[in-house]
Amino acid sequence: MANDNQQDAIALLKADHREVEELFEQFEGAKSASQKEKLARQICLELTVHTKIEEEIFYPACEGKIEEDLLKEAYVEHDGAKLLIAEIEAGSPADEYYDAKVKVLSEQIEHHVEEEEKRMEGMFSQARKAGLDMDALGEEMRARKQALITEYKASGLPRPETTTLEVTAL
Repeated sequence: MANDNQQDAIALLKADHREVEELFEQFEGAKSASQKEKLARQICLELTVHTKIEEEIFYPACEGKIEEDLLKEAYVEHDGAKLLIAEIEAGSPADEYYDAKVKVLSEQIEHHVEEEEKRMEGMFSQARKAGLDMDALGEEMRARKQALITEYKASGLPRPETTTLEVTAL
């Protein structure tokens, strides 16, 4: 991901957003199956790490300080993304719906990012206005992010853990 040394929490999360947007663009233009698979796996890794640090660190810090509905929607959006990520990870570009799953994931993430980054009423704006210590959160998130990347590269992505859905089939 982008160089996130010394970034506050929101700058770190926005850098993640830009990185994943770029990966989705590259996937759209990819021609070979191997290129698509490599990009899809990178997208899945980046999004898995991103959702984990948001759910473990950023969202709990926002509890009671931003609109509750925004937080609930974010958890549901994450859960939907986790299920698609698991399906993409389990599949391959040869699968009939592989490209469609990556495309739908891209659209879901685009919507989620928009909700977080809206200028006045978005989650990030509300969190800043609430006076959260973004530097401390950024430092904690950066350390956790590095640990997760190392862990997931060594052992693969975990089975999706959803907050709002009961998943029995995956």
